[in-house]
Amino acid sequence: MGFVQGEGRTQGTLFPVCLEELIPDDHVCRVIDAFVDKLDMGGLGFERAAAAETGRPGYDPRDLLKLYLYGYLQQIRSSRRLESECRRNIELMWLLGRLVPDHKTIAEFRRMHREAVTAVGVEMVQFARSAGLVKGEWIAIDGSKFQTVSSARSVRERAALERYLEELEQSDQQDEVVIDRSAVASALEKLRQHPEPEAGLMHTAHGLIPAYNVQAAVDAEHALIVAQQVTVQAGDNCSLQPMAEAAQIAVGGPAQPINVVADGGLLEWRAGRSVRGERNSAACACQPWGEQSRRWHAVRPHRIYLST
Repeated sequence: MGFVQGEGRTQGTLFPVCLEELIPDDHVCRVIDAFVDKLDMGGLGFERAAAAETGRPGYDPRDLLKLYLYGYLQQIRSSRRLESECRRNIELMWLLGRLVPDHKTIAEFRRMHREAVTAVGVEMVQFARSAGLVKGEWIAIDGSKFQTVSSARSVRERAALERYLEELEQSDQQDEVVIDRSAVASALEKLRQHPEPEAGLMHTAHGLIPAYNVQAAVDAEHALIVAQQVTVQAGDNCSLQPMAEAAQIAVGGPAQPINVVADGGLLEWRAGRSVRGERNSAACACQPWGEQSRRWHAVRPHRIYLST
């Protein structure tokens, strides 16, 4: 009894004659292609949305956005890996028409269009809502800690340098002191070169590590994220109101009533205080619901109902 044998490498094979036949009708690449082709790239803030009449032709931002979205869905973040996938991935060959942008072009596109890509995310939520994938009735909000690329040592060193410069400034204002200009220049240069100057240390299940606090609002229908925000605040207690309002705008606007589910860490009320609306200085009443520890909180100016 032998092993299963494959075909010989010199054996002729009749593949489909075109890429179109290799991509199923319900493939996600067709969704990306149709979605991006409908976008107003210039209105969303993408540069060079219209081809120039002179000069060397550049890549269409639509093609680079399709590559970005495909990499996001396939969890491919590296620009070099995306370049490699363009050379060997049949799905990307179909999606980009066999274009192979280099990794520098891919990285520069992402760097230049951060706000535009965020606007595309808003358009994607609206598209999902029109397709019935987002109902906007029940929204769950919670935060998670994501570790930074920077190490804890570099973050502590950056904080020490900031304290050092602050102490020098205070000493300079009070008394005449001898300042080592080379040490100050070295400290400033290290601060400028730090890859994540806003990152801070946060308590997590793995101890005190450099991290970001990522807030996400998820629609309950198909667990799709409708709003997100990356913060440097370690606590969640100031994120409930802005995230609820962002989710409300994403799924239909300020007039759209939504139900928001959040845990106790997100509540902005203590000792009888509840969430306050920006257009109404009076706190809304807490009405009991279910068990003693579960309550409804109605933010009447924005028609947001919170269940914890």
